[in-house]
Amino acid sequence: MKRVMFVCKKNSARSQMAEGFAKTLGKGEIEVISSGLEASQIRPEAIATMKEIGIDITNQHSKPLSDFKAEDFDVVISLCGCGVNLPTDWVLREVFEDWQLDDPAEQPEIFPRVRDQIKERVTKLIESLKEEATPVG
Repeated sequence: MKRVMFVCKKNSARSQMAEGFAKTLGKGEIEVISSGLEASQIRPEAIATMKEIGIDITNQHSKPLSDFKAEDFDVVISLCGCGVNLPTDWVLREVFEDWQLDDPAEQPEIFPRVRDQIKERVTKLIESLKEEATPVG
């Protein structure tokens, strides 16, 4: 089973929403966690925006990337363009992507749009990991 790390600046919104989607949409397919370059608090708007579509992230909490080891993960996804700030061993995982999504913390009215973009990308990521795991022939 692939292990996925979603990482953002503060692990307060985008990476938390991605973790919520991946745990829901990839249940039994992938293991997932999120972290930030620094830890903070999950934004209430992120919790509310996810709750609107039936995903509860209230039990998730913000964690610093420094609590984890890169070698424990197959896939690393940066949601904020912070890939340039990640230690090299994180960027060199089997799969590394930098999604560079807008920060809803700066503009709370865009939370629903960013949430929907995250859902679309997490769905594609899970599908690609399933295809990769399916033997050909």
